[in-house]
Amino acid sequence: MSLDSRHEAAAPPAIRIRTELPGPKSRALLAERRRWVPAGVSEARHGVFFERAEGARLTDVDGNVFLDFAGGIGCLNAGHGAPRVLARVREQLERLQHACFMVAPYEPYVALARKLCGIAPIAGETRAALFNSGAEAVENAVKIARRATGRPAVLAFDPGFHGRTLLALSLTSKTTPYRDGFGPFAPEVYRFPLPDLLRRPREMPEEAFVARGVADLSRFLSSNVNPSSIACAVIEPVMGEGGFIVPPKALLIELSRLCRQHGIVLVADEIQTGFGRTGAMFASEGAGLEPDLVCMAKSLSNGFPLSAVVGRAALMDAVQPGGLGGTFGGNPVACAAALGAIETLEQENLPRRAQEIGAVVGARFAGFVERFPFVADARGVGAMRALELVTDRATLAPDKARTERVLSLAASRGLLVLSAGLHGNVLRTLMPLVMSDAELAEGLAVLEACLAEVA
Repeated sequence: MSLDSRHEAAAPPAIRIRTELPGPKSRALLAERRRWVPAGVSEARHGVFFERAEGARLTDVDGNVFLDFAGGIGCLNAGHGAPRVLARVREQLERLQHACFMVAPYEPYVALARKLCGIAPIAGETRAALFNSGAEAVENAVKIARRATGRPAVLAFDPGFHGRTLLALSLTSKTTPYRDGFGPFAPEVYRFPLPDLLRRPREMPEEAFVARGVADLSRFLSSNVNPSSIACAVIEPVMGEGGFIVPPKALLIELSRLCRQHGIVLVADEIQTGFGRTGAMFASEGAGLEPDLVCMAKSLSNGFPLSAVVGRAALMDAVQPGGLGGTFGGNPVACAAALGAIETLEQENLPRRAQEIGAVVGARFAGFVERFPFVADARGVGAMRALELVTDRATLAPDKARTERVLSLAASRGLLVLSAGLHGNVLRTLMPLVMSDAELAEGLAVLEACLAEVA
């Protein structure tokens, strides 16, 4: 289907709610969930269980149809049930489901590694290693950097999120719920707070505030940790769980320069920003970052368990044989899904579609800032957009309670939206990039109505 025909605005409503929410089948499953699944696994606030999906629509077990602004937390850029993904997966399942690449190697791993090396935003010769999850990619990127440099320290940035395993969690900023009670954490991790343009001193121009942040970064490397002991700096080109905060480009350019100057490996965590979400295949391409290693997951395989580290050949080859790997990393079915997902992104020009979606959402969100006093900021890049809700624009105190009400109202009206931010007061959009113009307009109308109701 062409972009023009798929994104026709004239279409019947996508959302169809036929039962109370949650419906009877969902309520029964919710009771089972609470009996068998621990409380530590977050429970969806809406209590709805889903059984199928297509494009940007989700259908629950009671037959209700929802619009998806969450995308499996950014895993479904190519859409639910992407035909190329499913076709490759079915074909691969008939051939080889698992063998462990280190024991009985297979072609899909090599084909995907070749493809990732070709599209990664890294100049020169590259290599790719495949793993299972975003956190695993981050942990292995740090391992590679430490092995290649012989250095112990890691520089991270607040309010970053890099995963829930020990080292990845040590790099993560948000205490509740991610870090509470899980220490002690990995040593030799140093975190630098990124400049938050929304909270700069009122009298300070944006340019001056960013310049101060750039200078602070240089001072940080003099006062907090010796640059010669830093193996790598790990940063998201746009902070995902941290609230979709966009680091100033000048700071990212300076970080790239400092890393080159001091021999620090620069790791771009593109787990949420990658594969078209920001309007380019990778956010680093327009952000001023010059990474040595790139961590990928989520929409890499359109939701199949798979991640990757792609990096400069000299760094990747510095690790001894057996130092990288894992039983399931680069599973052939997941590799096939990834090849289908990337083909979909390229053939349907979904990065361009992200720009189109971002333009519509950005303009609409700017209007929400004008209309609603409790919406303090609208920000983002491409289709990665966010609204920050506060109790008072003067103090910018986070308004998590109002944010939760908006999310609950939206779900009750058939729209799934996620929160983010250190205080849970940011609404974010991660809709599949195959979403039509009509679906996008319908979802934004629901969101606006929910904001109006909590005003």
